[in-house]
Amino acid sequence: MLIKEVESFIEEDLGYDDVSCTVVPDKPAEAIIFTKEACTVAGIKEAESIFCYLGIQAETTLKDGDCLKEGEIIFRLKGGAVSLLRAERLALNFLGHLSGIATLTRTCVDTVRKFSETTRVACTRKTTPGIRKFEKLAVAAGGGDTHRFNLSDSVMIKDNHIKLMGIEAAIEAAKKTSFTRKIEVEVESAENAVLAAEMGSDIIMLDNMQPEAVQKTLEILKGKGIRNSVIVEASGGISQENLEDYAKTEVDVISMGSLIHKSRWIDMSLEIIS
Repeated sequence: MLIKEVESFIEEDLGYDDVSCTVVPDKPAEAIIFTKEACTVAGIKEAESIFCYLGIQAETTLKDGDCLKEGEIIFRLKGGAVSLLRAERLALNFLGHLSGIATLTRTCVDTVRKFSETTRVACTRKTTPGIRKFEKLAVAAGGGDTHRFNLSDSVMIKDNHIKLMGIEAAIEAAKKTSFTRKIEVEVESAENAVLAAEMGSDIIMLDNMQPEAVQKTLEILKGKGIRNSVIVEASGGISQENLEDYAKTEVDVISMGSLIHKSRWIDMSLEIIS
């Protein structure tokens, strides 16, 4: 985490007159942070950045992606009492939120692995403004794929692009951009999936297609001898409830915005011990 980010988060939480933390004597103290439920932990580095900035000694043997049982200690902390209180909510917010994302991602990856060893589970750009990179790194901690971090990572031709200029013109325009960027095309039919593949697209996103339609499209691409020349991604309306059905198709990528926006925070706590 960059220093300017830490300072921005601390400024937001402390305000201009922190009376809550400064009412206690600023004496040396020790504390622990522990999880109150089983989880895949994430946010370790973010919490460490906060502790470091506030002059708190933080000890941990954990790394993002480790699986924890209820009650396991994440951090042992030493520092001034005021600094510990100031770090408490901010560190717990990052740990709880990011661990929730990592935990849900791990669950979804494990579900997919029952049916396919190669299908990737990815997130989307449906993220919280200002903390996208942290949320996406939490997906990675849970075994998922981060997909694009921003619009510059690759060229994605979506439905509105196609409505504005047509699929063929959009793909041709995308080809004229940098050779280092992959081209992904969002389609809603097997016909357009074939067209996008034949025009040299790197990735085809099957948008809001039911599992049966995904399977049929994969078979059509295979029948035309172009299945292995393109990455096929299923996206839109995919949740834990229907994930198995998509996994059974063995599509290359299953992207789920719900990994982030429907994740549940993990309950964690900071406790002063001396």
